[in-house]
Amino acid sequence: MTEQLSLKQEWSELEQAIKWDAQGLVPAVVQDAVSKEVLMLAYMNAESLKLTAESGETWFWSRSRSELWHKGATSGHIQKVRSIKYDCDGDTLLVLVEQTGPACHTGDYSCFSKEAASAADNASPVQGNRFAILGELEALIAQRDAERPEGAYTTYLFEKGVDKILKKVGEETAEVIIAAKNRSHDELRYEASDLLYHLLVLLREQQLPLDDVMRELGSRHKK
Repeated sequence: MTEQLSLKQEWSELEQAIKWDAQGLVPAVVQDAVSKEVLMLAYMNAESLKLTAESGETWFWSRSRSELWHKGATSGHIQKVRSIKYDCDGDTLLVLVEQTGPACHTGDYSCFSKEAASAADNASPVQGNRFAILGELEALIAQRDAERPEGAYTTYLFEKGVDKILKKVGEETAEVIIAAKNRSHDELRYEASDLLYHLLVLLREQQLPLDDVMRELGSRHKK
């Protein structure tokens, strides 16, 4: 269970809600508010949490330098805070942010970009969550948006901007219609995949999480 902290909440309430360790620190897990990708782990003290709440951008305490640091102050890769949550014990923060550029000092979108081998790597979608690929694709698109690797098609779309993305969504929608009229499963599968990809790019450009779309579908189903 988590509790969400309002950025406008009285500072005294925020400070009392957290269980600080012996050094007066609390770990803060930073997560992309749109893609839900875990970006980094840092530490906050009372002062940095207060600065974060007041400024709407992340501030942390550097254990190695023993000083406050404003994320992105040098690189420009700031984190605009959407919400702050704390766990049931009050000893860990979850900070949901809009990430500008890469979060990691290496230039990677996430500090957790190194993937360990997993027994589930070869599992088919049917064995697990059959829609998991959408989450993976959303995270990859977010990574492309942050890192902008040269030569990547997704980079090209983001650099061209919303008008180009909208044009591609329109084109792929038309291709889906044509494929359906042709009664071709192969053609429809291919074009529908293109449309879903470009829709996810558009959602990222608009900073609208796929989760919000899923919730909308869920609320309609309940009606």
